[in-house]
Amino acid sequence: MPTLRKAVFAVICLVAFVFLIRSTRPATDIPGVPGYKPVQDIFAEEQELLLNPKKKAKSRQQQLFGPALTAPLRDRLRYQFPYKLEPHFPAYIWQTWKYAPSSSRFDRDLREVEATWTEMNPYFTHQVIGDDTQRHLIEYLYGSMPDVFEAYDSLPLAVMKADFFRYLVLLARGGVYSDIDTRALKPAHYWLPEELDRSTIGFMVGIEADPDRPDWHDWYSRRIQFCQWTIVSKPGHPILRDMVAYITEETLRMKRAGILKVGKMDKTIMEFTGPGAWTDAVFRYFNDPNYFNIVPGEKNVTYEDFSGQTTHRKVGDVVVLPITSFSPGVGQMNAGDTDHPMAFVKHNFDGTWKTDPSL
Repeated sequence: MPTLRKAVFAVICLVAFVFLIRSTRPATDIPGVPGYKPVQDIFAEEQELLLNPKKKAKSRQQQLFGPALTAPLRDRLRYQFPYKLEPHFPAYIWQTWKYAPSSSRFDRDLREVEATWTEMNPYFTHQVIGDDTQRHLIEYLYGSMPDVFEAYDSLPLAVMKADFFRYLVLLARGGVYSDIDTRALKPAHYWLPEELDRSTIGFMVGIEADPDRPDWHDWYSRRIQFCQWTIVSKPGHPILRDMVAYITEETLRMKRAGILKVGKMDKTIMEFTGPGAWTDAVFRYFNDPNYFNIVPGEKNVTYEDFSGQTTHRKVGDVVVLPITSFSPGVGQMNAGDTDHPMAFVKHNFDGTWKTDPSL
């Protein structure tokens, strides 16, 4: 009997040791980056309210969502599109263009690259949303948040609406967004290595620019610039929520001030809906104490953590891809060619947004 007790005790100790090791293992491979907080724990109260709708006490749900527009926008977005980390990435591919592929007016030069997304991802739902459909889809997805729809509808340039649309549709539905002038080089399910647990990843973003030159600010908006022509996300991700709230608030601010017009806005496209604002949103997330255990005085996550990156890098629930992944063949900033193992998407840089007649 003593031998049996010792064996049981040894097994219990072993299990406890393994659990301790697993629970203290860092969730990031960037030295010095603070530990990641599971997002579900942050929203435990909201989840409890959803599971117990008959709770009689005046709840936070009642406080936030009694009068539909009295709660802060970010809280309403979080409630409407809750973020769940464990489920699979939705098998959607979203693209936008002036016309749907079924239209005779769809550009012939785009048909071949657009088709690569379906060919490479036959089990995905691939949608190219035409201009005439985008507005109706956003109105449907954000019907309970008229301020978001008002912001989208008020943007004066098609390129701004195209930028905003990608954040809006990914926040609501998740999946892959990629510009219409991109070519899929590898199926989306190959973009993450097999050893990475998908249930711990909710977002993928690629590096667009890593210019190691003193005049980098003459060419790019940020020293490290994240690309937004291809984005992968699970629905409700906090980065997207932050971006949608930022664009909505800035749009309505300028509208109320009477400056939401071409030539009068106090923000450039880059700093309003484009890569500059997008890069800032990603870094805000990496340095947000709501999502990471940040010790006072600890070094922030900065461009230095990603400069020269050549492979996947995981920060919390985000995987950052090197410049080769979404910008192969650019011939600079150490980007590999299109046949590189890390090359996933080829952007043709057609500048299709420059054909916007309102510019």
